[in-house]
Formats: sequence, structure tokens, C-alpha cells
Amino acid sequence: MTRTIEAAIIGDNFMRASVFEENLRKIPGVEWKIRSLELPWPDEPSYHGEKGTELEGLKELQGDPAELANFVKGAEVLVCHLPPVTRSMLKVMAPPLKLIGVSRGGPVNIDMQAAKDAGVTVVNAPGRNSTAVAEFTIGAILAETRLITKGHVSLSKGEWRGDLYRADLTGPELSELTVGLIGYGHIGTKVTKLLKPFGCRILVNDPYVTLDETDRAAGVEQVELDELLRRSDVVSLHARVTPETTGFMNRSTFAKMKKGSWFINTARGPMVNYDDLYEALQSGHLRGAMLETHAVEPCPPDLPLLRHPNVTLTPHIAGASTTTVKIAAQMIAAEVQRWIEGKPMLNVATK
Repeated sequence: MTRTIEAAIIGDNFMRASVFEENLRKIPGVEWKIRSLELPWPDEPSYHGEKGTELEGLKELQGDPAELANFVKGAEVLVCHLPPVTRSMLKVMAPPLKLIGVSRGGPVNIDMQAAKDAGVTVVNAPGRNSTAVAEFTIGAILAETRLITKGHVSLSKGEWRGDLYRADLTGPELSELTVGLIGYGHIGTKVTKLLKPFGCRILVNDPYVTLDETDRAAGVEQVELDELLRRSDVVSLHARVTPETTGFMNRSTFAKMKKGSWFINTARGPMVNYDDLYEALQSGHLRGAMLETHAVEPCPPDLPLLRHPNVTLTPHIAGASTTTVKIAAQMIAAEVQRWIEGKPMLNVATK
């Protein structure tokens, strides 16, 4: 028996609405009534909810709440990426809205308590970009340790830096390095798999994870944070932002790192005190850093780190791959199918 379901899709220029729709239409036994909207992200930046408004606490948003609520009104399913979902919006959308599938690792754009109160289930897509970010992390490490960034910058200015071949300037190979990973979830574990063939030593710090037999057999060590900082030539951040981790990479933490080491952040900016990082680089205690995410995004144009010669910078693009888009859309469609079939869903968001 065919079931008719009305769905609203709010995509953007990364998470394309057409990819969401293609995957929804593969679900058997459903006649879909779908309407789609695409927001202008990432060509236009997202925003965070302002204090004192009902958007307070919501992050990485795009679109006008009232307009979006009217667009979704009447749909039983909302599939989305960046739009805010607030209590006042849910009064317009639910009922009949029953399910929201948000293609993110965490539903930071959704008022989860309001969704719960409205009887709307929220599912997300954790790990959808983990391989993309893990691959990017390897590139970030190589860009710094092998002077790829310095070589590029000098040539782009018409300067041939033959001195980068000097033994006191060039970097060692990964086989000689110890890499410390802070955080060992979806991304950290994949970074380890990619690092193993290079032959480097790998240290892990994550109080919520226990290494499996494969990692232990391969020589991966689980250590306390201070030991990881003291022993690592490269420290790569893969933790989640929590009250405990906010700003924890600071002057004290950087001082504990090995002199001449590198710091890599492909995680989130709020965990790092970038003023303290700049000081550690200026003093020469740290040899270099690669920063994919930043304390404020977009970065202020006068940020000193933007012009530091020992820093590689990218504009929060580690998760940007077409593979990520496909995986996220497939994950959300699979959750929608479980909901339709009355089966337990795998990634029900609770906060």
C-alpha cells in the first residue's frame, strides 16, 4: 500500500536539496509531495542566535524564521541543513510536522526542547563528514611539517626559497614523528587509520573512549593529556566543544607542548585561545600551526594569525566534499525510512 507524505526540504549550495530529494524518492511505498528551497550558504555566511531572542543558543543558522516556517507549514517531514527551528516556528509547523532530519553532526540550529514539547522527533547525521575531515587533517599535517605552505607563499610572491632545503629549516618525515590526537571519535579514529601507513607513533587522549584491540596491536597508546602534549611532535585537535573543552587549548596547554612542535586544529575554534597560540608561535616555542577553524568566523581581517609566517589557514572547509553531501543525504533518508516503517531510528538527537 502506497503512503502519501508531504515533505519540505531546505538545502543550500553545499547540501543540495536535489540530493536530499533523490534519496527520499528511493524509499519504497511512498508517494512524495516535496517542495524544496535552497539557502545561499556558503556564499553568504551563517549567523548565531542573538541573546535575548528566541534564537539565543542556536548556532550556524541561515534564513528568516517566519519565512521558513511558512514554507514548511503543512509538511509532515522536514529535511534540512542550516535553517533555525524555534518554538514559534514549531507553532506554525507542528502539527502536522512530525520528523526533522538535519544533516549535521549535532542539531545546533534546532531548539531541541521546543521540538520535544511539540512532539517532533529530530534525527541527525553524526560522522557524515568524518572521512573528509580525516583526509584534510593529513593534508594539514603535511602542509606544515613539510613546508608546503611556506613554499607556496614564497613562489606566489615571486621568491624562490632554496633555503627551505636547509637541514635547520626543513621538516622531518612522518615516520620520525609522534602525533597526538586529542579526541577519538568518528574523526580521530579515521585519522589514525590514515596515519598508520606513514609509520609515525600515535598517542590518543579521550576520557570517554577505550582503544580497541586493533589500535593496541598497532602500537597506538592512550595517555593522559599532559603526557600527550609533552611527547607529541604534532598535536591534532578532534574533540567536541563542551563547557569543559571551551578554551582549554591556552597559554598553559601550549607551554606543555614539546618545543618546536606543531598544532593542528580541524575541529572547532572555541576550544582554542588564539591569542595564546599566537604568543606561542611568536616566541618560537611552537614551530607552526594549521588552523581550519577559528574563534570568530569569518575571521576579522586584522587578525594577527592571518599574517603569521608559520601558520597555514583555511576557511572551515575540511568537511567540504561531495562525498559528505551524498553520505549525509543517505543517512537522513535511511532514518526517514525507519520512521515510516515504524522501526527504531539510529540517530535520534536529544540535545
